[in-house]
Formats: sequence, C-alpha cells, structure tokens
Amino acid sequence: MASIDWPSVLAEHGHWLRTVICARLGEPQAVEEVMQEVSLAAVRQQAPLSDADKVAPWLYQLAVRQTLLYRRKQGRRRKMIGAYAERFRPDEADNRQTDPLSWLLAEERGVQVRAAMSRLPRRDAEILMLKYNEDWSYKALAEHLGISHSAVEARLHRARQRLRDELATVDVLTADG
Repeated sequence: MASIDWPSVLAEHGHWLRTVICARLGEPQAVEEVMQEVSLAAVRQQAPLSDADKVAPWLYQLAVRQTLLYRRKQGRRRKMIGAYAERFRPDEADNRQTDPLSWLLAEERGVQVRAAMSRLPRRDAEILMLKYNEDWSYKALAEHLGISHSAVEARLHRARQRLRDELATVDVLTADG
C-alpha cells in the first residue's frame, strides 16, 4: 500500500475527531492539545494500515486512547495541585454566599442539558454529539466508529434514554431546590 498522506487524512477527519475528543473530555479548551497528540501518534505509527477504508475507525480508536491518556495526565496534575493546596491552605473560613442571580441563571435549560450530558457515560455523550451536533447519519456513525448500523441504533437508543433519565433527575432536583 502507498504511504498515507496524513495531513490530508487528518484534515478530512479532524472535525468529527474533535467532536469525539470534546465529548469524552468535557473540556473544549483541551481539544486541540489532544488532537495534536492524535496527529503525532498517527504520523509516528510504524505499521502502515493495509486497508484505507479502516482509517476512520483506526483514527477513532487513536483519539479515544489519546483522550484517556490526557485525562490520566490531568488527573495526576489535579491530585498534585490538590496536595499542594491542602498543604498550604489558609486558616480562615470563606463564608461568602452565592449570588442569587447566578443561581437563577444556573437553572436555565441549557445548563441542565450540559449537566445531564456530563453525567452520561463518555460513549453516550460522544455518539449523541456526533448525531445531533454534527448531524451525522447512522451510516456515517457506523463507518467512522467502526461498528454496525444496528449497533449505532442500539447505542443511540440507550444514550437518548440515559439523557432523558438524567434530565428528569435534574428537573426533580430543580423542583425540590
């Protein structure tokens, strides 16, 4: 097989890969950093892909792996910062109250949806974002994720139900609060 033109392949698949990374990270500001790692890993690969049709699923797996590595690194960093902050914590208590306007704005529906999405398993958030933010068809989802059409249907059905359940939980908490 001829050598793969990685810049053009990554440009072609970059948008949906960024969506996958964002769905799994929940940190839009970190997407480009992880995407750089995906690009480097793709270019550095030693064994060439034998089937050009498998590039999208391979890139998907690579993006998932790099996202997990990034999350682990950030977890270690947060733990280190937390230990440092605990060691040098001020002695006086902070008795400030939250601003009522901020509390009301936090109850808006957009915040509720983002909160519900953040509590979903990463795979569910990812497939929902690709389907509804990127407007992908079931066929496109199946091809890019390397799964069957029926698996896409099943994953979307379960993800939608989990989102409904999470939104119902948010509504109940809001009504009680």
